[in-house]
Amino acid sequence: MFLVLPLLAALQQQPATPRPPVIAASPIARLVVTPAEAAVEAGDTIRLRAVAHDSAGREMRDVVVRWFQAGGFFEGAVDSTGLVTGGASGTLRVSAVASARTGGRPATAFARITVLSPPATRIQVEPAVSRLYVGQSVVLSAVPYAANDDRRYDEVTWTSGMPAAVRVGVGGRITAVRPGNAIVTARAGRAEQALSIRVVANPVTSVATTPGDTAVRTGDVVRLGFLARDAAGNAVKDVVPEWSVSPGGGEVHAGGLFVAATPGSYRVIGSFAGRTAESVIEVRARDVRRPTTLVGRLPIAKLQTAEFWLHPDGRHGYLSTVGDRLYVVNVADPAKPAIIDSVMVDARTINDVMTTEDGKFGVMTREGASTRKNGIVVLSFEDPAHPKPIAEFTETVSGGVHSTFIYRGYVYLTDDATGSMRVIDIRDPYKPKQVARWETPRSSAGRTLHDIDVQDGLAYLSYWNDGLVILDVGNGIRKGTPENPQLVAQYKYDLNTLYRDVEALGGPGFIRGTHTAWRAGKYVFVGDEVFSARPRPTEGAGVLGLGRAYGRLHVIDVSDIAHPKAVAWYEPKDGGSHNVWVAGDTLYMGDYQGGLRILDISGELRGDLLSQGREIAHVATGDKNGFVPNAPNAWGAIYRDGRIYVPDMNSGLWIVKVESKSELVP
Repeated sequence: MFLVLPLLAALQQQPATPRPPVIAASPIARLVVTPAEAAVEAGDTIRLRAVAHDSAGREMRDVVVRWFQAGGFFEGAVDSTGLVTGGASGTLRVSAVASARTGGRPATAFARITVLSPPATRIQVEPAVSRLYVGQSVVLSAVPYAANDDRRYDEVTWTSGMPAAVRVGVGGRITAVRPGNAIVTARAGRAEQALSIRVVANPVTSVATTPGDTAVRTGDVVRLGFLARDAAGNAVKDVVPEWSVSPGGGEVHAGGLFVAATPGSYRVIGSFAGRTAESVIEVRARDVRRPTTLVGRLPIAKLQTAEFWLHPDGRHGYLSTVGDRLYVVNVADPAKPAIIDSVMVDARTINDVMTTEDGKFGVMTREGASTRKNGIVVLSFEDPAHPKPIAEFTETVSGGVHSTFIYRGYVYLTDDATGSMRVIDIRDPYKPKQVARWETPRSSAGRTLHDIDVQDGLAYLSYWNDGLVILDVGNGIRKGTPENPQLVAQYKYDLNTLYRDVEALGGPGFIRGTHTAWRAGKYVFVGDEVFSARPRPTEGAGVLGLGRAYGRLHVIDVSDIAHPKAVAWYEPKDGGSHNVWVAGDTLYMGDYQGGLRILDISGELRGDLLSQGREIAHVATGDKNGFVPNAPNAWGAIYRDGRIYVPDMNSGLWIVKVESKSELVP
């Protein structure tokens, strides 16, 4: 959460006197910012001008103007002269605050700057058809992209160079009319993509689907097959059917993958060149709901808590705070967790903490230090009950570190100031040193790195405006090393369109971005962090006054690591997707104001996981004596040996477990 520090700093700087000083009325009658509305492309700049007028309408000269961002905190920047730089597509709300040198109340005016993606330079057409049979019909999708891979929404037009062979219809539907060759072209602005298609005679005389009839649960994926034969009974290759399903509670994804969200009997039809075949699929409820039990609690109400890390010994845990201390918690008896020590440093936020794999050393992050030397503090955990600071690294990350991940002697961390990833060698923990820096090519005005996960020599970077970035840091797929990270793949998606309803609630400049990622099996679970720009009182206090959180958890298939693709999603209705933890076939997620969510991720994943009934349990983590009473604010979760450790910002640490279904029976 990037806005924790400035909001907390503002609260801490409030005057102690009960009565605010009386400020004279402002001689400024009106402040005008020009242009009041403008649009720039990402990476471009525009100069704003603020003019103050007195009550007679005269322009005032002896005025000091300060510029601030009032929204769009990660989509661009404004400097002290009013120069706005567009960083990423979205909307910036810029405020000018003018004060007369003679005194009086300041005046404020706003400008709305829309940051646009660059023009479309390419079109991605799917499926990449090269051959059709006479009578076959296929719907092509065409998505325009800018040079920086931002999603565009230009109108796509279709043409066929040989309509007598391939006819193009509405919405990209193409139909093979007779044998021949045709070039089918999709155009969006100046971008275009052409497909060379050959039409051949149709030998198919019969079709069938497999399996014929089957029974599954909601959320289970059925791989449908489509078998086409010629008059001699031989299989005809490269036959791609069109699928349809009824009723509406089920759907068929590309490649014939059927999944249903609601129980029922489904008729799935495969069609090809006028011939059809069908399968009947009986779907029952998934039935994964389970009760939970509270094992133990460590209430903390004096300040807000953040991350929790469990030592490899399973007996000690470490709870970070939105403050200057890291708590050491004895969890040997999980029914009675207790604080036994703390580590205090100069910081307003200790967001993250993690140990090395063997538990001997570790790091904690710092943001908001009074000395402006933030970075990381290296700790010795050789006595897990009493960790000790032994070194720090601030040289290149004094602007603050939000998140870290330790992997085989290296710390992979987020640099708040530049939006880059830094790699710090702590193989000699007393002498940490930077060995690498990596960043996306985006302008620094819009570059923000939020979180890092490293598994099997691959680093999964949650890059806010740039989506999921995968780097080789020792896997070997791109010959990368910790000292020389190499790009493997990137998955970007349109956050502005996805959360348009949230922006409508808070106005321009809503807060949204790729927040976290976790690799498990062939999937990467990618979570978004989303808040409205101007929280409404009816939404509650939320996170440090930011209002309620939103956010989807994307399921990205990385079976082909170089070409990640989204296949499913989970979006809780009461909160957002903060930190996640996966153990086996179960995902644990801090849902902010929704508490803890536990999700069944067994089998193949496709579609809307919430509607499929995959939610195993929900734990409300609110406390009447909490920092904010009765307001859950679950940060994340860690699973170990049947117990789930849940840090809640408002109420401290919760330890819970999921019971077997038999516990539901009286």
